Amino acid sequence: MQHLTKLTDEELVAAYANGENSAFDTLLRRHETRVFSYILHIVKNKDIADDVFQETFVKAIITIKQGRYTEHGKFSAWLTRIAHNLIIDHYRQERTENSVSSDEEDFDMLNRRELCDGTVEDFIVSEQIDEDVRRIVMALPDTQREVLVMRYYRNMSFKEIADATRVSINTALGRMRYAILNMRRIAKENNISLAV
Repeated sequence: MQHLTKLTDEELVAAYANGENSAFDTLLRRHETRVFSYILHIVKNKDIADDVFQETFVKAIITIKQGRYTEHGKFSAWLTRIAHNLIIDHYRQERTENSVSSDEEDFDMLNRRELCDGTVEDFIVSEQIDEDVRRIVMALPDTQREVLVMRYYRNMSFKEIADATRVSINTALGRMRYAILNMRRIAKENNISLAV
């Protein structure tokens, strides 16, 4: 572990791509403060910054593991570019969710389904989806279920999850990724729709 701190970013990326997971932990420690500060400076909201920060490193992990990382400058600049693009995506999505066109003649702003409490059918479908999700979560391996519950039901950050489960952040992120992949697989195999 000590020898990793002496490696360059590119050497750490190569080591991580070749299976040395602790190399990514070193990269994370080396860049987390600067990347988080950059995100927080732009979004000015700690919760949003936490989410974008975690998505940035998840995207970095996936890109490196898929062998799609190519050296075009510094690793830190690449991370910042990922974070910047995710920030833009966040604001784009927020703007889309909050915009309503007044150009449509037949659009009644107050007569919208999302403003209603919902119908009995909506409630039944929602209850069924919740039950299906619970059954799928219970079918996951213990380590994956633990991370998923901590992240989505307890709203813990991946750093908090890593500390609580005594694993590296990289391992926690990996478990979450496999949990989601397994949930999709289980739902598909059992013809379960998890959307209304």
